[in-house]
Amino acid sequence: MIQVYTGKGKGKTTAALGLALRAVGAGKRVYIGQFIKGRDYSELKALKKFKNIKVEQFGSGCFIIKKPKLKDILLAKNGLKRVEEIIKSKIYSVVILDEINIALALGLLNLDEVISLIKKTPRNLELVLTGRYAHPEILKIADLVSEIKEVKHYFNKGIKARRGIEF
Repeated sequence: MIQVYTGKGKGKTTAALGLALRAVGAGKRVYIGQFIKGRDYSELKALKKFKNIKVEQFGSGCFIIKKPKLKDILLAKNGLKRVEEIIKSKIYSVVILDEINIALALGLLNLDEVISLIKKTPRNLELVLTGRYAHPEILKIADLVSEIKEVKHYFNKGIKARRGIEF
């Protein structure tokens, strides 16, 4: 099954991590590939405590503001190849591609390659794609789409991201 968590609201990665926690509680193995991200986020420290969750990052750790650098593109492309290997291995029941929608929107990845990966994913594997700006073609082939809408956010009042809450 293909799940997509998208939208401008806060909580897409958090929802995917909740699914990972539920899956591990049911004895399943979970793989999380984080695109764009390359820093030590608080959730990574917590996830290390679970032997059935593997996390890999495919980002340089820098926030991409304008045009991505070649390094960003190569990291994302290598990440997509790694995810293909993970899916083919059939070791994991849940594979989460965190922020892959943003990687696509920024041009780090090719839409056709991502769609090909999705279509090759066995139906008994839960594939989760997170991030804003999910491409309409991905939404079309997904089995579940949740759009997280921002109604109100304290960031707009000048409150900065807080450790343990936003990162």
